[in-house]
Amino acid sequence: FNTVYGKLDVLLTDDDLAGESIYQPVMVATIERLDNAGLLQESDGAKVVFPPGFHNRDNEPLPLIIQASTGGFNYATSDLTCVIDRVERLGADLLLYVIGAPQAQHLQMVFEVARMAGWLQPPAEAVHVSFGSVLGDDRKMLRSRTGDSVKLIDLLDEAVERAAAAIAEKNPELDGDARADVARMIGIGAVKYSDLSTDRIKDYVFDWDRMLAFEGNTAPYLQYAHARICSIFRRSGVDRSDVRGSAIGLVEPQERALVQRLLAYPSALAETINTYSPHKLCTYLFDLAQDFSSFYEHCPVMKAGEPVRTSRLALCDVTARTLEHGLGLLGIAAPEAM
Repeated sequence: FNTVYGKLDVLLTDDDLAGESIYQPVMVATIERLDNAGLLQESDGAKVVFPPGFHNRDNEPLPLIIQASTGGFNYATSDLTCVIDRVERLGADLLLYVIGAPQAQHLQMVFEVARMAGWLQPPAEAVHVSFGSVLGDDRKMLRSRTGDSVKLIDLLDEAVERAAAAIAEKNPELDGDARADVARMIGIGAVKYSDLSTDRIKDYVFDWDRMLAFEGNTAPYLQYAHARICSIFRRSGVDRSDVRGSAIGLVEPQERALVQRLLAYPSALAETINTYSPHKLCTYLFDLAQDFSSFYEHCPVMKAGEPVRTSRLALCDVTARTLEHGLGLLGIAAPEAM
């Protein structure tokens, strides 16, 4: 896992992790607390809680099994113990469970039992951030050619290899070290963006050609937009910091459209965060890159006279910084050359 985290630029360390085994010694105390709260019942030899509002297909009350008839603990036991630990020891007031959509009912029952026991009370809140599945071309769960489950580390390595081949074709002037660095940014970014740009509750088909394409709603398209702006400043000989704070004039409709999009960034971020929906930020960044492309096509930057030239350079800089910031929030790097 740590090797994969390193490739993905995930900042978690071993100190941040708490595997299920950590909670094993205190699960007995969780059962005792449920019993003392008068919530524990016996059903077919198992210790269970019946949270209200949950029924099986026969419309009978559905139990959350806390301890099996064999004496073994269940997922519910460890999940409830985790709630206690996170709220009472860590002082967490927002618990996000990024778990597949099929586990929705289990989590709803766990949350309800935790509320009944008094462990999950305002301001503490638990949210199931559900997600769909990654499918292959056959629209079944993604598998390797041999039929085995695809290992993420192999998928990431292949993404970097494919990105390196694409860069070698598009920009053979990049030296070996720079090409390897950019290939890693593009390959890893493509995989992340492909996943994050889809509404998380929906399944999607894994498609190498689409995710690594330099056009369309992809990471390489956004990364290229950022790199293109960096290229403008390299060719202009102007330092980006020199144009920051310059007045931005709006002459052409494409300038106005780009500025309006930039001003909408805080709203896009708020909507993304409030709904736990990264795809909304992806959509915003794609729209921003498209608006910039239209601006660049219709509004000359290098050939414009002053003060229009400085104004448009300042607009380019704000766009680049917004792209870099937004991609950064998605865990995706923004190369300065591609």
